[in-house]
Amino acid sequence: MAYQDSILHPDFKVGVLGGGQLGKMMAQAANNWHLPLFLLDTDNSFPAGRVSPFFTEGNFKDYDDVYNFGKDKQVLTIEIEHVNTEALHQLEKEGVKVHPAPAKLDIIKDKGLQKQFYAAHNIPTAPFRLYKDESEVKQAVALGERPLPFVQKSRTAGYDGRGVSIIRSKADLEEKLLPGPCMIEDLVEMDKEIAVIVARNESGQTQAFPAVEMAFNPEANLVEFLFCPANISKEVEAKAEALAAEVINAYGICGLLAVELFLDKEGNLLVNEVAPRPHNSGHHTIDSCYTSQFEQHLRAILNLPLGSTKMKSPSVMVNLLGAPGHTGPVHYKHLEECLKIEGAHFHLYGKSTTKPFRKMGHATIVDESLERAVGKARWIQEKLEIVSGS
Repeated sequence: MAYQDSILHPDFKVGVLGGGQLGKMMAQAANNWHLPLFLLDTDNSFPAGRVSPFFTEGNFKDYDDVYNFGKDKQVLTIEIEHVNTEALHQLEKEGVKVHPAPAKLDIIKDKGLQKQFYAAHNIPTAPFRLYKDESEVKQAVALGERPLPFVQKSRTAGYDGRGVSIIRSKADLEEKLLPGPCMIEDLVEMDKEIAVIVARNESGQTQAFPAVEMAFNPEANLVEFLFCPANISKEVEAKAEALAAEVINAYGICGLLAVELFLDKEGNLLVNEVAPRPHNSGHHTIDSCYTSQFEQHLRAILNLPLGSTKMKSPSVMVNLLGAPGHTGPVHYKHLEECLKIEGAHFHLYGKSTTKPFRKMGHATIVDESLERAVGKARWIQEKLEIVSGS
């Protein structure tokens, strides 16, 4: 039986660690092929539980839960990095295909190891140094070894803007310095931040989506808007795609790799960090590209031919965030008015509780004109309020 046929065999099982919005959208893509995805997370009321009947309640950080979930699967993948990789190493030894490979996941989960990986492979990145804790950072500043300003990142568990602090002054050292092992890097004088989603399958085929430009919420330090195509030259875009391919080949990862890049004032591209899974910077592909990032991830981990990454039209994605000051049962104010906007596609994740700046969904606006799409996206962001209560 050919591998492409075997994935549709009733006994062929693909498992996903994580049942949030990424797992939900991955399951929706798999449903187009009538391919069941088995998901593991702590509560089947999570977003993926609504779209997949194959949901197991368990903790993806627990060895036994991960091992028992994975042992009858042919392929395992993730929607979040912070999983128990010890269990994944054991499952890999027992013949389960794990994408991304746990050895690579161990590197990516630790931002200090990530940076060391780039240095060892001559991949351009901002200068950095590792510190055992915040007291060592303070000592380095006091001795003049670490000038201000700088960016501090916790080595593990950072996500959606958490675990990152920009230290500009001595006062910030006292108020904003994060505890525990960390990585300190120079504060890059940026022109803009861009991202490239690249895929690789076991056959070594790679394919990159067009670069996107990211705009961040200054208060929450997470992506607010994505613009595609990015406002960069063809030369810079080609370099960004080539750099993303270099990074995924260096890791040897099968699946998706979201490569976040700094474009500095001198036109240099520097790798910021990566995520080995579908990513917020690729959500627009569902509506604006021939192949969505979620289908592409499935193609890659199953060693199928990678799909076309061409854009159908320019697009803007806006993250739909919980309103500040609101925690509780979710209510979407003015959604009906927003649904009248031509070219606007809404993806609500189904989270029952809103919190300030929590990602509750996203909207992708497609238009022949990127400028018009930007205007519509900003109108939707201002109009749609995600609040608690009714």
